[in-house]
Amino acid sequence: MAVFDAALFAEATITLVVIMDPPGTVPVFLSLTGRKTRATRNRAARQAVLVSLGVISLFAISGEAILRYLGIGIPALQGAGGLLLLLIALDLLTGKGGSEPEAVEDVNVALVPLGTPLLAGPGAIAATIVFVREAGGHVASYVALGLAILAVHLILYLCLRFSGAVIRLIKDSGIVLLAKIAGLLLAAIAVQLVANAVRGFIAGAS
Repeated sequence: MAVFDAALFAEATITLVVIMDPPGTVPVFLSLTGRKTRATRNRAARQAVLVSLGVISLFAISGEAILRYLGIGIPALQGAGGLLLLLIALDLLTGKGGSEPEAVEDVNVALVPLGTPLLAGPGAIAATIVFVREAGGHVASYVALGLAILAVHLILYLCLRFSGAVIRLIKDSGIVLLAKIAGLLLAAIAVQLVANAVRGFIAGAS
């Protein structure tokens, strides 16, 4: 009896890496934490990845039951995530907020938008639910999916944890520029999520 589904592990790992895009999260992470101390950045990276791991694991275990109980679908998640990311993007583009946020804001940044919906976003949640369906109750498939989720979050943590090397190269002026670029990218992602949500609602109604 197999105890590990290598094919599902590879498929889930590749899919989640593409959706969660570890290198692509670095600009946003630096735009939100670049002016903070190294210890604060490291803590934010750890908290964000743990939050993402917790959210993805929760939906892997009981995602369909949660959505069914609340009466919501994936399009609703996409729309909510898109609107939240759009608010963060506008904040980055307009430069609101002080350059030295209070300590409590460091935690909030790690939770929202980094932990969710940037890392554990609607796409990653939907993909996880689909992979759980594919597992079909087989222990080997569940083990493979669990290890894939852990592997992806390890990659995410390494990308965020060692993003400080980028700061030493781009300095403060580079961080400001990075914040504008990250804001534009986040706005584009947000619009795409909302568009996907609208298409999902239309498809569900037809």
